[in-house]
Amino acid sequence: MGIMKTTLDIQDELLKRAKRHAQRTGRPLRAVVEEGLRQVLSTAGTRRRYSLPDHSAGEAGGLDPLEMYSWQDLREVIYGEPGAR
Repeated sequence: MGIMKTTLDIQDELLKRAKRHAQRTGRPLRAVVEEGLRQVLSTAGTRRRYSLPDHSAGEAGGLDPLEMYSWQDLREVIYGEPGAR
């Protein structure tokens, strides 16, 4: 496993906190940053993806309840504009 050098822009206060933590735990800053990255990356795949609730109209496999409407009828139902074209 190699080591790559990189440059990061880190918020001043966050960097100060990380340096204090490294000093308190007797570890180099690099080790603290690596630990944080490993922790974030290990939990990133365990989050459940958001799923939209099913608010379908009608019954599954049944007729489409909107098929009985013409476009003009649907417009009236949606916008409440009778006779609007």
